[in-house]
Amino acid sequence: MSDQQNHHCGRFRAEPLTRREMLSAVGGGFGMLAFSALFARSSIASSPLSDGRALIAPHIPARARSVIFLYMDGGPSQVDTFDPKPRLVDFHGKPFPMAASPTQFNNNGSTLASPWKFARHGQSGLEVSELFPHIAKLSDELCVIRSMTSDFAEHTSANYLLHTGSGIAGRPSMGAWSSYGLGSDNQDLPGFVVIDGGLVPPGGLDCFSAGFLPARYQGTVILPQGEAIANASLHESQEAQLRKRALIARLDSQYAHDTNAEAVESAIRNHELAYRMQSSVPELSAIDGESDETKALYGFDAPDATTRIYARECCLARRLVDRGVRFVEVTCPRTIGDRWDQHDNLREGHEANARAVDQPIAALLTDLRRRGLLDSTLVVWSAEFGRTPFAQGTNGRDHNPFGFTIWMAGGGVRAGTIIGATDEFGYRAVDKPYKIHDLHATMMHLMGVDHHRLTFRSGGRDMRLTDVHGQLISDAIA
Repeated sequence: MSDQQNHHCGRFRAEPLTRREMLSAVGGGFGMLAFSALFARSSIASSPLSDGRALIAPHIPARARSVIFLYMDGGPSQVDTFDPKPRLVDFHGKPFPMAASPTQFNNNGSTLASPWKFARHGQSGLEVSELFPHIAKLSDELCVIRSMTSDFAEHTSANYLLHTGSGIAGRPSMGAWSSYGLGSDNQDLPGFVVIDGGLVPPGGLDCFSAGFLPARYQGTVILPQGEAIANASLHESQEAQLRKRALIARLDSQYAHDTNAEAVESAIRNHELAYRMQSSVPELSAIDGESDETKALYGFDAPDATTRIYARECCLARRLVDRGVRFVEVTCPRTIGDRWDQHDNLREGHEANARAVDQPIAALLTDLRRRGLLDSTLVVWSAEFGRTPFAQGTNGRDHNPFGFTIWMAGGGVRAGTIIGATDEFGYRAVDKPYKIHDLHATMMHLMGVDHHRLTFRSGGRDMRLTDVHGQLISDAIA
């Protein structure tokens, strides 16, 4: 069929110009385009720019501009950290007096009291274990939820649920949803960044996946030491790089025109962002340029190597949100106890993990507060589940999804608050039990997003982070 016949066919519709074709056609106007871009950056928070955000404006007034998610890999014990249970002392070494559900390994022992003491701190009187002497001093900043639950008692599925709202792989991470909905306030950095401390969560990189969302919303993994991203620095002349970019642009543009593929457009966007990151990432990762006081605050020179790693992670997280990155996940370093997954040697493992994160987290909250960033940054401390109040074997604890503790700070949460409760042994949530979907709904709400309305069409229906679930944890919202 000829082009003329095609033109007059009632069912024929010419494909629209691609973005690259449009730029080629108006090449003479690049000067004005660059000029207008300078002004566009100043209004990026309220305009639907090229970062591909889903929302022109938040659904509701946003309390938080960014999220820092402190992922406690493996599951800290709630009864050894933020949920003291004196009754465990009364029954220590005796058979556990409650009916116990099947556990991951079913090597259940006697009731196990916490080996650490608790004390009240601040005006809130929050009880914190001696595992966290630095965080305890900031207890009045925390909103502690003692009644979180999970649907899974196995690491991989529980991690998928925590990160994506589903217990199976393939769904978008909460960071990807945030970036999709709100974009980034910095066009030179990704909207979703994962700081790799040395431990990839069970479930792997799918925990940071874009799932069925466009690939440009997937988490970008960076390192807290050395070159944050390999080959991010410019290693060739600008002229040579511009020639390469021009060739790639022509090839990408033609392929995108022929296929109309979203994957190609995402690749183009990612290439463009990678080019801009050659300037932004080296400046971002130059954390050794922080003041001596700031480095000492975080613990850059701490005796413990894992503390030093996590100190750099937390400092880098602050630098990221200060530069407009929407969602930052901070993973754990590898300690002598591996992760917070102490099926034996509870004391040694939990002390090693607490020593790694305590000072840096307290420094992060302090640093955000003094820079005027805490009110606009939601900090979330959570694992995939908690641990049993009875022993696994003789000196460990098994997985417990029935009641565990998380906390939030900044970003519009009600500081100095304790929400919900577990039973007298810290086993099951009995007052205001909440699910992971409720946490996601609340995080989105604080960022100005109605979790019911942020959707993406996939598989024939409108999908969302909370699926068909999720209620706000209203008591946590200031």
